[in-house]
Amino acid sequence: MRKPIDLDSELKVLADKAKQLKERQVRQLGELVVATSADTVDAEVLAGALLAVKGNSDMIRQEEWRASGAAFFQARTRVARRRARAEPKGGAEREGGGASA
Repeated sequence: MRKPIDLDSELKVLADKAKQLKERQVRQLGELVVATSADTVDAEVLAGALLAVKGNSDMIRQEEWRASGAAFFQARTRVARRRARAEPKGGAEREGGGASA
């Protein structure tokens, strides 16, 4: 015989997962705002710019923005790779080792 399905617990699990995904999305959006230095712009200006992007149906302009965004992320990836290569393994040992008090 089959075990009865506990729909309430499954719905709670799904709701928790949806909440975690939403929190992650908000956190990543905030990280993007900081990474692009858009946190130095007034909130009203930033909101207006985002609304203009959302309302823009010019495909050529959208492609320009997409290319610019892709270049931004590629440049960040290259910088991160260079930094990772520049730092030798065991950096804590190199700087005196051990945990600080």
